[in-house]
Amino acid sequence: MSAYQVANRSIHTDDPGLSEALAGIYGTKVRPLCLCRTPGIEMYIARFEGRHLVKRMPNSGVDHAPACDSYEPPSELSGLGQVIGSAIQPGPEEGITLLKFDFSLSKGASRSAPAPSAKDGESAKTAGSRLSLRGTLHYLWEEAGFNRWAPAMAGKRSWYVIRKYLLQAAEDKMAKGVSLARMLYIPESFSAEQKAEIAQRRQGQLMQITAAEKGARKLMLVIGEVKELAPSRYGHKIVLKHLPDCHFMLNDDIYRRLIKRFEVELGLWDAMEGTHLLVIGTFGIGATGVASFEEAALMCVTENWIPFESAYDKQVLDAATQHGRRFLKGMRYNMPLTRPLACAVLSDTLPQPTALYVIPPGASHDFARTVDSLIQESTLAHWVWRAGEVPQPELPSR
Repeated sequence: MSAYQVANRSIHTDDPGLSEALAGIYGTKVRPLCLCRTPGIEMYIARFEGRHLVKRMPNSGVDHAPACDSYEPPSELSGLGQVIGSAIQPGPEEGITLLKFDFSLSKGASRSAPAPSAKDGESAKTAGSRLSLRGTLHYLWEEAGFNRWAPAMAGKRSWYVIRKYLLQAAEDKMAKGVSLARMLYIPESFSAEQKAEIAQRRQGQLMQITAAEKGARKLMLVIGEVKELAPSRYGHKIVLKHLPDCHFMLNDDIYRRLIKRFEVELGLWDAMEGTHLLVIGTFGIGATGVASFEEAALMCVTENWIPFESAYDKQVLDAATQHGRRFLKGMRYNMPLTRPLACAVLSDTLPQPTALYVIPPGASHDFARTVDSLIQESTLAHWVWRAGEVPQPELPSR
């Protein structure tokens, strides 16, 4: 559990007086200090809707102790380094982070529907200057802390928790001059007893894009857990868990491209019991009041909601979880799937964290050479599994 120095007071993150203490120095030149190391590491205060939160200073994650909630692996072990400062522009003084998207949140009458998600590396605008849909989901997932795991988290993640912290992560983010939290819809946990109230709240939120606008139609973002992709009368639809009375339609063209682009994610979800499939997408509301996707991206997560990209990836994450290890999952953001990325970083090894790499069967020589280069350039310890050649080695000891 993190502790901060606020003015001359040491206070833990779960202390109910933390927000009030932060409010006392908000707007001054006094910064809170994270006490994970000595001397403390400067943080900044974000204020949103009357609440004050402690945030990590940009590019300071690697300075924190590995066990600290603010620790972040070196930039070469995550796709964040590629987009921070360009697609993601933190503003410590204002407490607001500005985001630049490579997808549209409006649709003109003459525009054709875009692909579900641009194939990695096909477009120059996905190289780092703007966030892709997948990159946006990865950013919110990391900001909400769901790429982190510790034994104490077991059994404490549910859709209610996922939704709460994703919305909290969106609160101090702005895009196109609008609060990300305002343009983001995440279904509430379904309750038969509160079905009417939930539907009323949903309709109230979606009203902002149902009003007709001259020239362009507003779109929103949705994040939800996929229950099924199913045929509809005139196309297809994505049915979300916790949303039995409101489906998101897909025309045949978008459906075909979605199936082709995310063949791996759909295959993993289909084959592995207990996993979850997340969708992020832009959608609009037609004149009939029906929601339809304009663009979409998919992400697989484990039973504990930790993202994974392959069966080998998941095998390593499951082993780390079963052995009670602390680790972080590096998020890819806009990086192409062809570029190697650490499967995870064990934060409980001494004297330094350990990057875990998997070289899948059939990987090219270039792939293996890139892994070797990442290892040589990194200051972390490393562990490598050449899947298909040898059984998974034991994880490094604490």
